[in-house]
Amino acid sequence: MKQAPIKEIIAFEDFEKIDIRVGTITEVLTVKKSNKLMKLMVDFGDHTRSILAGIKQERENPKEIVGKQALFVVNLPEREMAGEVSQGMLFDIGYEDNLLPCLSCPETVMPNGARAG
Repeated sequence: MKQAPIKEIIAFEDFEKIDIRVGTITEVLTVKKSNKLMKLMVDFGDHTRSILAGIKQERENPKEIVGKQALFVVNLPEREMAGEVSQGMLFDIGYEDNLLPCLSCPETVMPNGARAG
């Protein structure tokens, strides 16, 4: 892998604006109008969100991540894609470097909704 250059420096206050939380993936559903997107139902402890992720072609069986915890950005505006609404973003590793992405997961089981950072 060729290392990408480090992005420009940001203020710590800008980083603090990003709300990254642990959630448990409870369901992985097909998005009929997309060849890439899957709909993840994610438990954040006090609520559940629908988060669309482009994992359909990245995994032989996208449903294998049901029951796993991962990190999600939860303070992005809702976004409609392929006729579905996404209420956040899966925080995965590898996609930007053209690697087969993997989940960004806590080392041990954490309470759903726990914040990263």
